[in-house]
Amino acid sequence: MLNIFFLQAVSTGADTIDYLPIAIQLIFAVVLVGGIIMVTHVLGPKRKNAAKLENFESGIQSRDNARRPMAIKYFLVAILFVLFDVEVIFFYPYAVNFRNLGWHGFLAIVMFVAFFLAGFIYIVKKGALQWED
Repeated sequence: MLNIFFLQAVSTGADTIDYLPIAIQLIFAVVLVGGIIMVTHVLGPKRKNAAKLENFESGIQSRDNARRPMAIKYFLVAILFVLFDVEVIFFYPYAVNFRNLGWHGFLAIVMFVAFFLAGFIYIVKKGALQWED
């Protein structure tokens, strides 16, 4: 019985052959994408004019230099949105396992919400969400 265990633990080298389909698929994908890019580059139209070389931003005509400074409030609101949006993701594991977590899980989520609300109240008191420009 002990010899059978050792015989099963010895690698026969056949494990690497299991990755051959993945390698073939990866090579096929790289060749396909590279081929499509080369074909479109060779066969595609090459009409360069001023209208095509101009920067295009969502249909809005550009007026000034793109390097002019923007209001910091825009970036602050964007960062706060990402921060609070990511924090909401932490509710998902609790929602899935709330019965198994019991009261300890409930208290942990209450503490999480309390910290979340404390941060939100701090941001509102500092006036980070007020646009006065």
